[in-house]
Amino acid sequence: MVTWTKRRIEGWGRFPTTEAQCARPERWSEVQSALQDRDGEHILAHGLGRSYGDAALLTGGRVVLTRRLDRLLAFDPDTGWIRAEAGVSLEEVNNLFVPRGFFPPVVPGTQFVTLGGALAADIHGKNHHVHGSFGDHVRNVELLTADGRIVVTDRDHEPELFEATLGGMGLTGLILAMDLRLMRIESPAIEIETVRVENLDHFFEVSAESAKWPYTVSWIDCLARGRHMGRGVFMRGRHAPAGAQPGGALLERLKKFADPILDVSAFETNWLLNRFSIQAFNETYFRLHRPGTETAVVPIAPFFFPLDMVRGWNKLYGSRGMMQYQPVVPHDPERRAMRGVLEAISKSGFASFLAVIKEFGDVQHGGLSFPRPGVTLALDFANHGKPLHDLMDHMDDIVLDAGGRLYLAKDARMTRDRFRRMYPEWQAWKAVRDRWDPTGVFSSDQARRLGLVGDPVPTRGAKAVAS
Repeated sequence: MVTWTKRRIEGWGRFPTTEAQCARPERWSEVQSALQDRDGEHILAHGLGRSYGDAALLTGGRVVLTRRLDRLLAFDPDTGWIRAEAGVSLEEVNNLFVPRGFFPPVVPGTQFVTLGGALAADIHGKNHHVHGSFGDHVRNVELLTADGRIVVTDRDHEPELFEATLGGMGLTGLILAMDLRLMRIESPAIEIETVRVENLDHFFEVSAESAKWPYTVSWIDCLARGRHMGRGVFMRGRHAPAGAQPGGALLERLKKFADPILDVSAFETNWLLNRFSIQAFNETYFRLHRPGTETAVVPIAPFFFPLDMVRGWNKLYGSRGMMQYQPVVPHDPERRAMRGVLEAISKSGFASFLAVIKEFGDVQHGGLSFPRPGVTLALDFANHGKPLHDLMDHMDDIVLDAGGRLYLAKDARMTRDRFRRMYPEWQAWKAVRDRWDPTGVFSSDQARRLGLVGDPVPTRGAKAVAS
């Protein structure tokens, strides 16, 4: 038996928030009990809460909090394969294995995610063009399905279920454990080059030149207009050889710039991040990097997870929360979709503090997995209600016209119609899911909103707790 307790839960965007009956199992038998003792209500897993919107929320349902399913079950030092429970975090993997010369093959912008969440979102990183997404490095997933069975699935065993689970947002079953293959590294440091890019065309030139680098990403000034639209700082990196030590003039300048920012995590306001403060930040950060190319050796964490250094940085957006917008659009020589999105933002009066742009590689999966060949742009906005939603609706139309889609792990307001047009494979995905869960045991607020299972909930968090 498990104990159910009513709790308030939220994603990293803190919008929307909701309440649900929650349990904290520590053993697989307790997870099975949770499935059996749900009193006919929907059920969903919730890890570290780093999806932004309502993908890991289930209003009025039963939520299994997975963080106590955190055991490392096996490790093969010859191959790098680890077997771990779904509640193990990437931070825990890094703390244990980086000193041993191993690193996860794909990481997002934070290490505070669980392995189960990483698989459910099929996360991508700075190396998608080289290593694909998280699911490309996973096998032998143990999944608790709707009928109470524990099913082992991968590309050789129940492959349709495995593909549906990659990016399936936890709707195919409760992930219990998996095998993940770590990659070997020689040191806990990264050699980087930064290139100051002057506009969007320059970004694509530098990105093409950097294709052989394993890690690439660019910060972008989303407020720049005219001939400066798309200006930013392109970063490319690779794991440093044994004995490399962090250093370089660029690293010292970045430390001096970052130190004051790390002191603001205790603030929770609705005004700290606004168009004017973000515009000042963008100008300062852009000028911090000198024209041309600079080199440095940096620790792993600041390169991959810079915002993790500011614990609770999501609170900087104030009590109303924030919303992230991340599309991917196919390649277009004229960059029409990216220009259209950036023009819409610069004219709107809104500003994104965290804005990054990157090109994906050719690896893609079916179903609800997000990455597609093309270019992706990730943006954070303070939640301004309807005016911001209207801007996002307009950007949705631009993305749709280009044949693109939005990342479900970041979404809190996409309409059912737009989702179905962005994810034309949704029916094939749902057919597989429904074979394994014909009565819709597993659900979420997002799944209801998008019509993937159960009854719809109001769009845009109309009943969510927000101030």
